[in-house]
Amino acid sequence: MDVVAPSASARIDTWPKVLEHNAGTLGARRKAMRYKHYGIWQSYSWQEYLDNVKYLALGLLALGFAPGDKLLVIGDNCPQWYFAELAAQCDRGISVGLYSDLSPAEIAHIAGDSGARFAMVQDEEQLDKLAQVRDRLPALETILYWSYKGLGKGAEEDLIGLREVLDRGRCYEQEHPGVFEQNIAAGNAADVCAIVYTSGVEGPPKGALHSYRSLMAGSQSFCAADGLARKDDLVSYLPPAWISEQWLAFGCHLLSGGTVDFSENDETHLEDMREIAPSLAVYSSRLWESRAGQVRARLMAASRVKRLTSRAFLPIGDRVAGLREQGKKPGFGLLILDRLGDLLVFRKVRDSLGLPHARVCYSCGATLSPEAMRFFHALSVPLKNVYGSAEAGAVTRVVGGVQRRGTVGTVNPGVEVKLGDQGEMLVRHAGTFLGYQNDPEATSRVVRDGWVCTGDRCELKDGDVVFVDRLEDLVTMPCGDEVPPQEIESRLKYSPYIQDAWVFAGPECDFLSAVIIVDPANTGRWADKRKVNYTTFVDLSQKPEVYRLIAGEIATVNQTLPEDRRISRFVNLHKEFDPDEEELTRNRKLRRSLLAKRYADLVTALAGDGDSVEVEAEFTYQDGRVGKLKTAVRIATIGRGDR
Repeated sequence: MDVVAPSASARIDTWPKVLEHNAGTLGARRKAMRYKHYGIWQSYSWQEYLDNVKYLALGLLALGFAPGDKLLVIGDNCPQWYFAELAAQCDRGISVGLYSDLSPAEIAHIAGDSGARFAMVQDEEQLDKLAQVRDRLPALETILYWSYKGLGKGAEEDLIGLREVLDRGRCYEQEHPGVFEQNIAAGNAADVCAIVYTSGVEGPPKGALHSYRSLMAGSQSFCAADGLARKDDLVSYLPPAWISEQWLAFGCHLLSGGTVDFSENDETHLEDMREIAPSLAVYSSRLWESRAGQVRARLMAASRVKRLTSRAFLPIGDRVAGLREQGKKPGFGLLILDRLGDLLVFRKVRDSLGLPHARVCYSCGATLSPEAMRFFHALSVPLKNVYGSAEAGAVTRVVGGVQRRGTVGTVNPGVEVKLGDQGEMLVRHAGTFLGYQNDPEATSRVVRDGWVCTGDRCELKDGDVVFVDRLEDLVTMPCGDEVPPQEIESRLKYSPYIQDAWVFAGPECDFLSAVIIVDPANTGRWADKRKVNYTTFVDLSQKPEVYRLIAGEIATVNQTLPEDRRISRFVNLHKEFDPDEEELTRNRKLRRSLLAKRYADLVTALAGDGDSVEVEAEFTYQDGRVGKLKTAVRIATIGRGDR
């Protein structure tokens, strides 16, 4: 790395110190950030980055922010999010990141649990959410906002825009010269600097306390593994409230001294990616699966020549990637064919994804299917799947561009791992969390004798870590066998026509069933091409032709699975799983226990012999009202005859 990492100097042991060091070293001559505004790329130099953080931090002090105070940050990925997190830390406070799509009730839970006195939000939408629950948050005193669209100067004394805060910060500096630098110098690696809330799969999210030391440990491991440096462009896309984004975008950006890029919005992200062409991209496994589905759907819908070309060269790319994974060198003829495939197919696909210059890409969150990993490796996309969590820290990494399929990398240097009861992964290192906010009982259940219990069943094979599934999610069959549903679900979601899948065994069932959410875009295009008429998502999902399509996709996945893990019965649900209805977490993980209760009649019907079931599902209007929708859905049987 070109920039001195904190590990190289005991004095540079906090994020504010790293920022101060980068501004002093790189100053105004190098870009720290690029962001798109109204279709035009703008930038901040490292000196401008520091100045914005400085005057925001001083403005917070002028408003009464004190050491140990918490600052809620709510909004989409943008420079102001980073400014806010660092400003709180420069004041020796603690940042608390929230997902931008949280409901008012979810915001109230985190704000109340953290005891935050200050909040910095993006826009009117987030202000409205806070207004709905403000009476439940007596500790919250002051709210800042950074987007003025639809907002004038706050009529309330505790509502203030970013420009006014920066002005107050400049005035505060004149009255208190040197206080900003003194506060930064007073910080140290052991200070709590961030509360990272968990996804809340089995209940309300819990706040994982992190110090500079624990967060830096994760970022340092990725920087070292990938050789990140000033020349690198990193795209920020995952919510900064997610621990993976804290390591791979926020932290790695500071340590490398490179440039972090922000898209204008979700709708323009792919176009912006093509313009940015970053060297590092981080997506959730769900988004990588979606991207794979989109590419495969486009290839299947392309002209006959393009279809034949892609079908001819993708197996070659897969074979070359497989040989490299095994440490073998492809033969000269195979390399020539792979280069030809790159010229005719692979490069164009990488360009369409905005990844022509990507040196490393990461998949985070739920496990990524081996099929998706093989697909991207065949296209020469340097995709890596790693393992970590808000509690356990960054556990694995992948050095270089080769990762064994079905693994989540090798254990990071300095990380101790062992397998406990039922194959549970236990970890111990400097990057683990310090405990849960306001929940010592939950902390004691997770941290035992210095080891963090991950709750995940894993295996260790030849130095690599293999993630199996969450222990609590394993499906126990009547015969006693335990089936990991995530593996099957990830394989199903590799299909371009399946957006989501929930795999389970019904009461006393000796077979597996699946609830399928069809992909509306790809399945809709498939139906249009075949002149299958439909009106709504409900209508599309229940079409016999679509059932036959999904049955074929499931049968294909079944061929890759042992017989006892194959899907026998399935339904196409008439609605999408929705985080606003608590069916998914905000990082799009299934809330299995809630789904089992909400769709209990469906689970029972899949265990029986019927060919349809009436399902009642809740849905939430934009104004917060909850409605119910009753629909009869078909039940289909695969592979073991009619039931």
